[in-house]
Amino acid sequence: MTVEIKIPQLGVTMTEGEITEWLVEDGASVTEGEPIYNLATDKTETEIESPGTGTLEIVGEIETTYEVGTVVGRIRQ
Repeated sequence: MTVEIKIPQLGVTMTEGEITEWLVEDGASVTEGEPIYNLATDKTETEIESPGTGTLEIVGEIETTYEVGTVVGRIRQ
């Protein structure tokens, strides 16, 4: 089973966010709730937690802005 990692909507008016740093390397094992990347918006920077447990596959690049809902990674269980 695969769980998609999407850019979350952190505020009512948020439409996009920038990945500033991946906190875990591609291919690493992660657990649900573990911080996996930093997301910057026009107002704040937030650690985003893993939505599942398994092996991380990164598809989103740092210093890149993505629209809310864009898939930036996957957790393979």
